Amino acid sequence: MSSSRVVAMLSRNDPVQECCTVHLQTQQEVKMRMMGMAMRVIRTDGFLALYNGLSASLCRQMTYSLTRFAIYETARDRLGQGSQGPPPFYQKVLLGAVGEGLKKLFSGATMASSRGALVTVGQLSCYDQAKQLVLTTGLLSDNIFTHFLASFIAGGCATFLCQPLDVLKTRLMNSQGEYRGVTHCAMETAKLGPLAFYKGFVPAAIRLIPHTVLTFVFLEQLRKYFGIKVVT
Repeated sequence: MSSSRVVAMLSRNDPVQECCTVHLQTQQEVKMRMMGMAMRVIRTDGFLALYNGLSASLCRQMTYSLTRFAIYETARDRLGQGSQGPPPFYQKVLLGAVGEGLKKLFSGATMASSRGALVTVGQLSCYDQAKQLVLTTGLLSDNIFTHFLASFIAGGCATFLCQPLDVLKTRLMNSQGEYRGVTHCAMETAKLGPLAFYKGFVPAAIRLIPHTVLTFVFLEQLRKYFGIKVVT
């Protein structure tokens, strides 16, 4: 969109057109900021600067992630043993949510717990279900390609579930007091349209999908070589 057209649109004081223009400009600026910031970090501090905070992230994965995996899979396996088969999908979703605090899922003061529940549902529950559906077709066996496909789907589901909450969290952190709380922020964001909750979806997917794929591919290999039987 040319600058002259933007000026003409704004000069007519059309609120709909003005909103669309601002939205398009914002989307473009976000992409420029992401790429520009990455290049700036590399130029000033080197490529390895992109991995600053890696030790803290690994510590988090070795504590928080291991805990939620252990709670979810232990409960799932017990349910599977009782029914002589894999539990239904709704039970997997409930297990994923309860493992991070279902009662706090919609509490504005515990957005971290809410996100943890959504990540667990998206990763663990959706991975189990996707793997089960793929194996049910009979087209693929329980091999590394099946693990890759199921984990890729799970990573996409986790990103889809978490992105609205991440958008609200970012808007609240960057606000200058214009929001009265999470609900007010969600209402104001909704005025920009449903897609406003998914700004930054691609960068988030680039981060979470590979993480999910690597997690489950390695997990399945550990199961295979250490002889842990899983109900599928």
